[in-house]
Amino acid sequence: MAGFDAALPQFEAAGAQVVGVSGDAWQALAAWKTQNNIKHLQLSDFRRQMLPAYGALVTDEQSPIFRYPKRAYFIIDRNGVVKFAKVLDNPLNLLEPQEVLAALKASAP
Repeated sequence: MAGFDAALPQFEAAGAQVVGVSGDAWQALAAWKTQNNIKHLQLSDFRRQMLPAYGALVTDEQSPIFRYPKRAYFIIDRNGVVKFAKVLDNPLNLLEPQEVLAALKASAP
């Protein structure tokens, strides 16, 4: 997340807003954001209402991490159209901000 904070000026220059979504309760998320000095917007989907709609939730009932969020990256335009989606099965895998910025630039009209 810190990498995305460092790249915030580049995202803003491209007309984008960085938003993180977590399955944690908002109180835990707020504490984590403060402890880690995260600057970009963080939202809680504790009730798991948004994550399944984007395929970003483990739905296999046999999985030990059933109903846990997946690591995912999306670029959504102002009309709500998903222009880029990358959902990773391993939460330890991360995309670099530059990869998302390149996808953002490639999805621009």
